[in-house]
Amino acid sequence: MTDVATPKAARAGGAGGLLRRRRAPHGSLESQQERFGYALVAPAVIVLIAITAFPLVYNVWNSFHHVNYLNPPVGSFAGLSNYKTLFTDNLFVPSLVRTLLFTAVSVAIELVAGLALALALDKPFRGRGVVRAAIFIPWAVPTVVSAELWKTMFDPRQGFVNYTLTALHLPLGHTTWLDQVWTAWTAVFVADAWKNVPFMAIILLAGLQVIPRDMYEAARIDGAGAWQAFWRLTIPLLKPALMVALVFRTLSAFLIFDIIYIMTGGGPGNSTNVLAYLNYTAFISNSDFGYGGAVSVMLVVIAMLIAAAYVRVFRTDYEVTQ
Repeated sequence: MTDVATPKAARAGGAGGLLRRRRAPHGSLESQQERFGYALVAPAVIVLIAITAFPLVYNVWNSFHHVNYLNPPVGSFAGLSNYKTLFTDNLFVPSLVRTLLFTAVSVAIELVAGLALALALDKPFRGRGVVRAAIFIPWAVPTVVSAELWKTMFDPRQGFVNYTLTALHLPLGHTTWLDQVWTAWTAVFVADAWKNVPFMAIILLAGLQVIPRDMYEAARIDGAGAWQAFWRLTIPLLKPALMVALVFRTLSAFLIFDIIYIMTGGGPGNSTNVLAYLNYTAFISNSDFGYGGAVSVMLVVIAMLIAAAYVRVFRTDYEVTQ
């Protein structure tokens, strides 16, 4: 049988085992087509670089300079003073902790709920197509609109949440949700989950759809129960979809801004202040582009570390097969 060598195996085999891309002879038709392809994608690449690389580089430059328009002179070199301020003031570290905790809790809740919803939608039932289309609705609603919706629903006087709790004679029926720390976070988690559980469900449902059904039949014949089939078959085969869902959702949760801005404004006090909202405050409210640039750089660095950690955890090591 033919050996199928993977990149890992090829590296282990030394220089002779490396898989090299065959270069087309210069001037050949294939070479001309290749250059033409590069020319076609070049404008899009240039635009992407312009709208992503320039702001990033500009923020890095700001982070090493004094760029506070309320406290001139502007543009003087500040070294690492902006980064030192991050860890010496009373805003950045608490905001970082809140952001990490929010990310961990919200992603965990949405993963469990999204997986349960995906498993339910994977089963055949009447009207399944309509239900699948309907769960897109919360995710399709702009975040600002959904945040305003939930802010109104948590209104203590005329909100639907208090009205329902009071009508059912349940506790918390007269709660001022957004004026207390834990209730404000509860409202934020509910609004965020309503918006993003469908996103998790759709990605995981797509992953479930590509798992061959005969594998479940074979597992049943071998004596595996539903729980064993779920842990030994569904979860391993769902790893690629899980990685996509977790990477996108974790980064989105880590950069949360819209819901905090609309529903709580970082309050009460600074109890719901997260990194993205702190960055907004530094740039817009305080006009401190140096400090804001340092916060932006830290956001990018931490987001890249999170993405790299996910890729490492979910990476599949292929073996040489005979």
